Amino acid sequence: MSRSLDYLTGDATADALLAADPNALLLGMVLDQQVTMEKAFAGPAVIAERLGGTLDVAKIAAMDPVEFEKLCATRPAIHRFPGAMAKRVQAVCVELVDKHEGSAQKLWNSAGTGAELFTAIKSLPGFGDQKAMIFVALLGKQYGVTPPGWERAAGDYGQDGFRSVADVVDPESLTRVRISKREAKQAVKDAKDAKQTKKS
Repeated sequence: MSRSLDYLTGDATADALLAADPNALLLGMVLDQQVTMEKAFAGPAVIAERLGGTLDVAKIAAMDPVEFEKLCATRPAIHRFPGAMAKRVQAVCVELVDKHEGSAQKLWNSAGTGAELFTAIKSLPGFGDQKAMIFVALLGKQYGVTPPGWERAAGDYGQDGFRSVADVVDPESLTRVRISKREAKQAVKDAKDAKQTKKS
């Protein structure tokens, strides 16, 4: 299984956890929203440390929500919106425990095609189309999860390029993905500004 995740967070411990633990990779993707990729994907290692050194999704699922939110909000918080993201992380952990024996790997191993993989990921709390496509691409490009049709299920993110976290394999590609994401955000902003100008 190919796992080239050595440069995702810039922290060796966090990157090693992502490579070794499918649950960590999934929870990193859950957190990848409105923070840098590095911050998001380092989150599972922070949670693991605060739980005593192990990322135990069953323990997270069973925790009192208020206590888990406190764990996530302790400085440095795991996210700029620790309360909302604690709820989302815990909801995903509950889903893993209830439907996949506490294993993200069982979730994606049960998918026989790329379309099934996309559907399984999208069914998780907090995953829309774009996030699910990016995660399918990340699994295919860096985690060896390549059911037939995974590239199509990943959309543009399944192609070669520097579009998302799925394409980060070294410091240079991290920089290029950052630039690409900035340009995409600027393009959306410019389109909105142009629309507003046209209306007025």
